[in-house]
Amino acid sequence: MSRLRILKKAKNKHDLAALLGFKVASLTYILYKVRPENQYYQFQISKRSGGTRTISAPSDQLKRLQSSLSSLLLDCIDELQERSEPELERFDPSHKYSEILKVKVPSAKTKQLSLSHGFSRDRSIITNAMMHLNKKNVLNIDLDDFFGSITFPRVRGFFIKNRDFELEPSVATIIAQIACYNGKLPQGSPSSPVISNLIANSLDIRLAALANRYSCTYSRYADDLTFSTRKIEFPEKIMKQVGELYIPGKRLRSEIRRSGFEINHSKTRLQYQNSRQDVTGLVVNKKPNVRKEYWRTVRAQCHSLFHRGYFTKTVGRAKVRGNINELEGQLNFIDQVDQYNRLRQKPPLDPIYAVAKHGVNTLNLLTGREKTLSKFLYYRLFYGNDKPTILCEGQTDNVYLKSALSKLVAHYPTLAKSKTITSPYKLLIRFLEYSKRTRFLLQLYGGTSYLSNFIVKYDENYNYFKSERPENPVIIVLDNDDGFKKIEGALKKVYKALSYPRTLGKKEFKKSDFIHVIHNLYIIVTPLDAGKDTAIEDLFDNAALSEKVSGKIFNPKNNRDNSKEYGKEIFAQQVVKAKKSTINFDGFKPLLNRMVEVIQHYDSIK
Repeated sequence: MSRLRILKKAKNKHDLAALLGFKVASLTYILYKVRPENQYYQFQISKRSGGTRTISAPSDQLKRLQSSLSSLLLDCIDELQERSEPELERFDPSHKYSEILKVKVPSAKTKQLSLSHGFSRDRSIITNAMMHLNKKNVLNIDLDDFFGSITFPRVRGFFIKNRDFELEPSVATIIAQIACYNGKLPQGSPSSPVISNLIANSLDIRLAALANRYSCTYSRYADDLTFSTRKIEFPEKIMKQVGELYIPGKRLRSEIRRSGFEINHSKTRLQYQNSRQDVTGLVVNKKPNVRKEYWRTVRAQCHSLFHRGYFTKTVGRAKVRGNINELEGQLNFIDQVDQYNRLRQKPPLDPIYAVAKHGVNTLNLLTGREKTLSKFLYYRLFYGNDKPTILCEGQTDNVYLKSALSKLVAHYPTLAKSKTITSPYKLLIRFLEYSKRTRFLLQLYGGTSYLSNFIVKYDENYNYFKSERPENPVIIVLDNDDGFKKIEGALKKVYKALSYPRTLGKKEFKKSDFIHVIHNLYIIVTPLDAGKDTAIEDLFDNAALSEKVSGKIFNPKNNRDNSKEYGKEIFAQQVVKAKKSTINFDGFKPLLNRMVEVIQHYDSIK
């Protein structure tokens, strides 16, 4: 049964709690014992346009409840959209770009619903900007106190009266209690955006009809409304400019007020084609792009980070130390815009870019901005890493080691922090998660081909950075089998590589506890079994390896009979991760011990 149908059948807090994945006692405690009004803290953030914005952040337990409500409502929205527009690409995975944003992509067969772009699945600042490319006139309007205009009675009334929901009054009341603070939607709650979109949907429909009437395009991102047109003169029936004064058309003003909102007239602006036009922070004259000043600032901060180990930013009139997480977020945002523009190029996407096959030097394909992001990721993960970085041969190895460590955490305080009454379980090492972006930007995707190349080029990449030496090691974890030959070939090219303990010969890598390659780079391999090769799966006991899944047995080899056998991914997810509480991970202790030895060794020489 659909989530929306279950929600519409809910009669009381017991039904709603079950749908949200909470116990009734927990829901009662949050809403009626502690009460939502006692579970917020407020702080100010600076607005890009000046002034400050008040953020009301919920407590962790209330935030989890609001996040669950947000997910439920987003699922309901998806069901409603699929019911009304089943041909949309997002609901049909056979379409070529089903996993990528599709608004205004020339080769897309169908277009997505494109009115609201803020806090919606498959929507973003980028898709909002895409609606207004290459227009002669772009009008931006800001709604005053957008979230604050949506009150408790409006939220409750919407879920009772809206024909897509028509919830029981008691259920609608509980939803409003979860979502509201001081009688209105707070800015800072996970559920505020999706509820505001639901309530503002009728406004979007009416303003889209108004825009269409006068040959304009309309979209909304939260409280930012945008109208654009290819007409030489912007339609005065929507907005008229008299000197520096903007006068909204009668129907525009009426529709906004009818929906319970007001225009913030100080933010209204009409942008012409011969000037820079921007929509929610992106330039839209020819293609969606960040402002030049934004990119220059980010690039300069990266340069400072690479050469001094820190960077500064301007806050008001003062220079303060910058936050590396914030810088990473800015770089990722720029990269999202660049990826989107690559999708729009003709041909839409270079196959090499999409796949980055073995043997292809993807670094030669990077743009200047992608090269900066590549250097930043290298710095963040391998040079300025704030905790030891672990690289495995594949994602399944990450699952094995994380599961083993969570079970054996009491033995390894260097690698993880045990859960206590006041703090959750915490990893003290970072596992690199491979993706298409790590493959393209770093030429890393697991496997000995990528890792051997990483080893050979490590010294060159390391010496690019001029700040203080790294505080933490980088540890590659490998199977001690035939695949290790490629790694041995790479190690022979690094003259400083040494096996430990030092009683071993210089090149006796397979027998080593660990290998110090160069700088802060190390390798550990699975221990040999009476001189014989091993793989990481050999560290599990027979009970784990004999687990059947859907009547099939585990075979880690690639040449398996899929009708009778299953592979590593299923073993990692459906056996190791799902049943880790019952699995004996003692076989992993020698490997984890070697990890600790590496950290101790680097601490002694750094």
